Amino acid sequence: MNYFTRLGSLAIFLISASIQSTSANVLFIAVDDLAATLGCYGDVIAKTPNIDQLAATGVRFSRAYNQLPLCNPTRASVMTGRRPDTIQVYDLDQHFREALPDVVTLSQAFLQKGYFTARVGKIYHYNVPASIGTAGFDDPPSWEKTINPKGRDILDEALIFNAEPHRKISAALSWLAADGEDEDQTDGMIATQAIRMMKEKRRERFFIAAGFFRPHTPFVAPKKYFDMYPLEEIRLPYAPENDRADIPVPAFAHNCPIPNYGLDEMTCRKAVQAYYACVSLIDAQVGRLLDALDSLGLAETTLVVFWSDHGYHLGEHAGTWQKRTLFEECAKAPLIIRAPGKWGNGQSCDRIVEFVDIYPTVLEVTGKPSQSGLEGRSLGPLLNNPLAPWDGQAVTQILRPADDRLKTPVMGRSIRTDRWRYTEWDEGRAGTELYDHHADPNEFQNLAVAPPPYLKKVMASLKRPLEKKARGKVPETPFNPPRL
Repeated sequence: MNYFTRLGSLAIFLISASIQSTSANVLFIAVDDLAATLGCYGDVIAKTPNIDQLAATGVRFSRAYNQLPLCNPTRASVMTGRRPDTIQVYDLDQHFREALPDVVTLSQAFLQKGYFTARVGKIYHYNVPASIGTAGFDDPPSWEKTINPKGRDILDEALIFNAEPHRKISAALSWLAADGEDEDQTDGMIATQAIRMMKEKRRERFFIAAGFFRPHTPFVAPKKYFDMYPLEEIRLPYAPENDRADIPVPAFAHNCPIPNYGLDEMTCRKAVQAYYACVSLIDAQVGRLLDALDSLGLAETTLVVFWSDHGYHLGEHAGTWQKRTLFEECAKAPLIIRAPGKWGNGQSCDRIVEFVDIYPTVLEVTGKPSQSGLEGRSLGPLLNNPLAPWDGQAVTQILRPADDRLKTPVMGRSIRTDRWRYTEWDEGRAGTELYDHHADPNEFQNLAVAPPPYLKKVMASLKRPLEKKARGKVPETPFNPPRL
């Protein structure tokens, strides 16, 4: 083959890739409370071959950060492309349309362009498990069709073990190694319904969102997934002695104020086992979705976006669990994008990106016009070249209610750069944190305690961009302290 023949082949390929991208369908996969507990993110315990395969054929963003690590605010932020301070959503009760009634959500933008848009399961907030089978805290203008499956995980709730009986199973470490098959579970039904819709709409343009409920508590999955993680192989995360001594009180969530909830080590190990069992359950459902794209001939014309609403703690920092913190394990979450024809597919990207970047990215990749008011930027350059210059910074925040530790509510905000994480509580009055990720990736040493002059300069330089993207004061708009 001579040079001109090769050049012609390249031109045909580029034209084909462009056509594929601009006419692409969208499969939007959301997972609830999933940390970077995946093989493709370097987790040596996780058994997640299907998500790993997606990462091997798309771009895995190894440092993607949510805007507020709580279900309702982060999902509203992703779907509107705005930060929490703009949509004024900090708790589990406030709907973003109260502040922005006319905002066009991501799926709504596709609906306006003639796409079939549908939701199966949890995309916007749900009270889990109480609202499973309902529309939850949905946004009707976002969808042409919605489906709300309800599986045997709801019928089996009386069988669930609750390690903290004084709490509801939705907020406690609670689990069940269930009888039955995947498709008996709500999440198995979600995959089945999403596949059915892809089959029905395979000759149309579609935006189909599949939102899985696990691994949100209670950790419910068929027993076979528990068997994949023998208890003798489960270990709790390492933390140095007195790890918490240099960390401000507000850094620890009010719903997990004491290490490990006061539970013994074996109970905590069982909780970790149950969490990973749910991760593998979800991996199997993602595999079913990807197999369906292949069998329907849609894989080359469908943009796949895989994301979790936030990270999750499994005992880090000497016994921190669940969400609502600004530590790395919670602020970071999985993000994998497989876009037709992009040169970066099959590679990982270490650039700092934010979840508000998802909305403009999906629009650009599919050739849709941008929407006004978006507060992120398209990741398109990184999808073509994961090593492209980027200079990314990620801002995450969380609102603390008043409790027996805090006399008044406190806003926490944190900025993550390539090297640093800088966090301040009540604009620094309730404490500050600085971690050097080049030397301390587990955030064990808070350098903001008695910092030398050069670190004071580092903190001052990080404070300026942090102030531009997140307010440090408690919001004047309504919020519900019990629902934080």
